[in-house]
Amino acid sequence: MTAVAQDAETTSTARNTPARISIGAASLGAALIAGVFLTPLFWLLYGGLYTFLVFATGVVAIPAGHLGRRRGRRLGGRDRGLALLGLVTGWILVLFGLLLVLAYAGLLAGLALLTDTR
Repeated sequence: MTAVAQDAETTSTARNTPARISIGAASLGAALIAGVFLTPLFWLLYGGLYTFLVFATGVVAIPAGHLGRRRGRRLGGRDRGLALLGLVTGWILVLFGLLLVLAYAGLLAGLALLTDTR
């Protein structure tokens, strides 16, 4: 087999695993956000867990997306768009996680004001 044929075979069978990890983490984070809106009572009970998981999936999706974009360039563009989607969604998840922290802190501050007995 010639070197060109080996490269073509390697490119056709190679998978862009970081891109798939990035989009998987981003999908899980999007499902968690849907869970926050669909089950607000669970978010009130387990707000810290939801927030941590949303933030953690974003933190996983961002570097995996960068690695997937780089590997996609070496594989002739394979799954580069998928990696970009995971990358963008990862940043949105991190932003949403920070907004959840602010919302949770505001909720606790509001409840503290309501229960003030002065």
